[in-house]
Amino acid sequence: MKKNVLIIGAGGVAQVVAHKAAMANDVLGDIHIASRTLSKCEDIVASVLEKKSLKKPGVIRAHELDALDVEATKALIAKTRSQIVINVGSAFINMPVLEACIETGAAYIDTAIHEDPAKICETPPWYGNYEWKRRERCEKKGVTAILGAGFDPGVVNAYAALAVEEYFDTVESIDIIDINAGSHGKYFATNFDPEINFREFTGRVYTWQDNEWQTNKMFEVKRTDDLPVVGERTSYLTGHDEIHSLSQNLDVPNIRFWMGFGEHYINVFTVLNNLGLLSEKPVVTAEGLEVVPLKVVKAVLPDPSSLAPEYEGKTCIGDLVKGTKDGVEREVFIYNVADHKDAYNEVGSQGISYTAGVPPVAAAILIAKGVWDVHRMVNVEELPPQPFLGLLNQMGLQTSIRDENGERDLSFEGWEAKHAAGKATARR
Repeated sequence: MKKNVLIIGAGGVAQVVAHKAAMANDVLGDIHIASRTLSKCEDIVASVLEKKSLKKPGVIRAHELDALDVEATKALIAKTRSQIVINVGSAFINMPVLEACIETGAAYIDTAIHEDPAKICETPPWYGNYEWKRRERCEKKGVTAILGAGFDPGVVNAYAALAVEEYFDTVESIDIIDINAGSHGKYFATNFDPEINFREFTGRVYTWQDNEWQTNKMFEVKRTDDLPVVGERTSYLTGHDEIHSLSQNLDVPNIRFWMGFGEHYINVFTVLNNLGLLSEKPVVTAEGLEVVPLKVVKAVLPDPSSLAPEYEGKTCIGDLVKGTKDGVEREVFIYNVADHKDAYNEVGSQGISYTAGVPPVAAAILIAKGVWDVHRMVNVEELPPQPFLGLLNQMGLQTSIRDENGERDLSFEGWEAKHAAGKATARR
């Protein structure tokens, strides 16, 4: 049984991860938090202690770390005796952290695909450019590496696997719909690191249609859906991490990702983009200073973690799946609704951070118990979804379904007996 967790990152998602890991420290053991800015880690530790999140008396400590330094990360893994690393830092550090885990034998979990700071929208499938090149080494060393174990990617991958396994004989399409119906009260802000957030939308939109990659421009294609709780919402076809693994791991000809945006966001984004302020390429000012426009925009926007106190409203994220069952066409929407204010009251973060931060802790618990400790590299849809979704129900992210029988919550009772520790298997 693996114990002791090292959390890398100190933003809003890391805060959620730290609180939820502390609530499960009877299983996960010591909790360590590391980032370049020690004071941010110390603030998270203080928040955990203030809210009395530790399930039992135990260790929770802050550390300073440059996660781009593989040797430094290896040394901290050894020093803290961490057997599970949850990487919720910038997507730019994924490969160095993964490398440190491969070399030390620690299990690795992340919530987003690796990015090269110098490249935007590389050729699909994105996981094939970096992560999957290390599959053989992970398997050879017996290292468990679970990729994209946030909400999207992550939970929506498990929803897709659940639909394919339990609700359909054949699946024609999976449309992942992400709606944030909340309001933070700021003129303009992003819910995640602005640099990472904007990079998702300034390049080409890749989707999987008719068993091949198709490209579009951002905000070119939209749809409107009447969704549970949040009502009628418009979303736009967007390229996203999970499409790149689902298209390779599931036999589904059409897989798309749709994200909700308000007109104000689109207008501000369009102006910034058209002015060149979202470029990752350096420019030289009249004073001879070299600056990266995107980093300047990031510096003047609100820190995403600062949005939490005033955030109100709900999110609705889920998979709209169409196909056939017993020769009859059907459609199901498997989803979660989260509340920004509830998230803040529980762990001091807004709902977007909450939905991203709870799942990697659930994955860590399943690794610790042996259920998902598969000793190789996998994406979430390659693992049994019931243990994951059942645990998330208990941890604050309820899975619900809308189908021909109406809307209802899903229960995964009995998953622990069905997927006993040490019996983990993954689809190949």
